[in-house]
Amino acid sequence: MMKKFFTVVILAFVSFNLWAVTSPSKEIKVGVLKFGTANWELKTTMDNGIDTKHNFKLNVVGLADKKANIAAFLGGEVDVILTDYIWVSRQRTEGADFVFIPHSKSVGGIIVSPSSNISSLNDLAGKKIGIAGGPVDKSWVILQAYAKSVHNLDVKKDVELVFGAPPLINEKLMSGEIDAVLNFWHWNARLKAKGMTELHSVANMLDEMGLNSNAPLLGWAFRESWANENDELIRSFLDSSFETKGMLLNDMNAWENLKAKMKADKDESLFKNLSTDYRAGIMTESSPSAAEAAKKTFAVMAEIGGQKLVGSSATLDAGTFWSAY
Repeated sequence: MMKKFFTVVILAFVSFNLWAVTSPSKEIKVGVLKFGTANWELKTTMDNGIDTKHNFKLNVVGLADKKANIAAFLGGEVDVILTDYIWVSRQRTEGADFVFIPHSKSVGGIIVSPSSNISSLNDLAGKKIGIAGGPVDKSWVILQAYAKSVHNLDVKKDVELVFGAPPLINEKLMSGEIDAVLNFWHWNARLKAKGMTELHSVANMLDEMGLNSNAPLLGWAFRESWANENDELIRSFLDSSFETKGMLLNDMNAWENLKAKMKADKDESLFKNLSTDYRAGIMTESSPSAAEAAKKTFAVMAEIGGQKLVGSSATLDAGTFWSAY
């Protein structure tokens, strides 16, 4: 009986020490939109124990919208959020110490119906186009710059504009109420799965304007002062993020557990479009070339979007991209 007791004690001691060695030592709270595509990466990280491998616990905080995401970050409820580098630069010019690490370069594009007789950007003159994201949406700003510089087309004057939520303008295109849409990439993937055609991607627009389409659109933002105090933790998170990206980029089996979260478990065409377009936007590293590409794209956005988009500075703040990683 005594021997059995000591055996149980020893096993418990060994189990506790194994747990202490393998369990994460710190937690990092990451704020993302509840139904945003960043959840696909974060779910993959947790499902495969990649956070535990890097000795931290990933705590995903789902938030209702962009305003709630920013409010949670500013209020200290989360350590990291997903946002764009333009917002980070704008905050830095106002005195904040936020920094940015690339996550995705996925951008949208113009989608038309195959029966629309629209085969080039010039064919949009006099047509009705739906724009997602509002008057200072980044893709809309790039389209204006591209149309003017490459096609000598003033889309604000020559095209009838309809601003609306992504699902609404998709519905209007499907019903024939509008002739084209400029929507976010994942909403475009849904249109393509229903037989719609991409006329021109924002990435191609950037290329034709002589800008590097490798510029990241979205990235992880956090306070530089917090990163300095939690250096090992933030590096572990970023390492796990890029490791997960590599898995999603190179192993299609990793996508099988995401079908339900993508709402594509009953639509193979949609699943293929979403996974393919997501993978095309994956940033595999944070590099000086990405920062330089963002700097040049920022200048174009500042010229067209003005202070409403970029704030008081027409140039990207030099410290926006975290150079310590």
